[in-house]
Amino acid sequence: MDTIASLFSFITTPVSWVIVQFHSVYGALFGPDTGWAWGLSIVSLVILIRICLIPLFVKQIKATRAMQTLQPEMKKIQERYKNDKQRQSEEMMKLYKDTGTNPLSSCLPILAQSPFFFALYHVLNSIASNDTIGVINSSLLESAQKAHIVGAPLAVKFTDSASKVEALGASLTDVRVVTAVMIVLMSASQFFTQRQLMTKNVDTTVKTPFMQQQKMLMYVFPIMFAVFGINFPVGVLVYWLTTNVWTMGQQMYVIHNNPTPGSKAQASYLERLHKYVTTHGKVSRRRDKVIIKAIVAKGRDRNEFERKFINGLNKAGLAAQTDGTVIKSDTAVAVEAEDGTPTTGTPKRQQPKRQTKAQRQSAAAKAAEESEQKTSLTKSDEPKDAKPATAAKKGGAKSGSGTRSKAQSGQRKGPQRPKSPSKK
Repeated sequence: MDTIASLFSFITTPVSWVIVQFHSVYGALFGPDTGWAWGLSIVSLVILIRICLIPLFVKQIKATRAMQTLQPEMKKIQERYKNDKQRQSEEMMKLYKDTGTNPLSSCLPILAQSPFFFALYHVLNSIASNDTIGVINSSLLESAQKAHIVGAPLAVKFTDSASKVEALGASLTDVRVVTAVMIVLMSASQFFTQRQLMTKNVDTTVKTPFMQQQKMLMYVFPIMFAVFGINFPVGVLVYWLTTNVWTMGQQMYVIHNNPTPGSKAQASYLERLHKYVTTHGKVSRRRDKVIIKAIVAKGRDRNEFERKFINGLNKAGLAAQTDGTVIKSDTAVAVEAEDGTPTTGTPKRQQPKRQTKAQRQSAAAKAAEESEQKTSLTKSDEPKDAKPATAAKKGGAKSGSGTRSKAQSGQRKGPQRPKSPSKK
């Protein structure tokens, strides 16, 4: 560990200086030799570091989502070149280059924290060894050695001997209990953070090896923290527990407000957004506009939750715009089917139901009866003194047999349309 500490010795002075500055503030409130002053100094150091790492955390989120999107393509490459590892690596690198994705971006926050972590470990280890380091002089060293956090000195470890613990003014039982509780809390917070990511913020529509790796890390990381935690000083445990709690809260905020597309968190987010938009008829927050803009730009590539959101707006008489805003729409709504094909909201034209044979025969008989009634009404309206009528009657009598004979030869049966009287 001394070799690792020497590698990060360039940052021990800045870390010790930050701790001393925070200690001067909290020492004025709680007393310079109290555990509150030194413990809150370490907590404040964590918060300051994590605030500076927020841009890297944003890059981590984007890189993780990009890797999730590329998992199907990566799986195809692995299956296509499973017998040629070199070609497989070349195709992977080409895929990363074409999409602008860097797999190491998801590890940036952890890599950026490691120098501060080892520097703090080296500072606390020097305090336990009664050695000055950085800007911590002899008076500050004596004050730090007197500081106890819930009965445990700041620089002791779970594996320290009873004589070393008693030399710092504490009992071995108190140290073991405090460090064990902090290790359990540290491992539990890590497990909950990873489980929250797997159960709520992972695209459930795509089953990839990346999901299996994340699920494995959900169990591996807490075990690693428990194993290595027994060799960490109490001050380092405070540091690591604080950063785990910060990560958990930061992740909860991201999942709640900017979930991964296709995840359960996105379904919950779009339900809340739909309820707000349909109630107020507008979008107020900027991040909501950004998400709606991205959904509209996808078109037919929307997932199930996004199609449901757009259809819900359309049914409510609202239309999402390309700039992320929502306006009222009086036109026919466009509703997307399950496959993403847009269909009009107006009802489709229904095809007439097929009638039975009895219904068709009754309809034909009714039509014949109405035709006969029309024919009789037409004949009754003719003038009685018109000569052509007499000729028509004679012609009709003669043509009766012809009509009958034509019907027998295969023409349509039933009443025929009356011929108009001939004019001479």
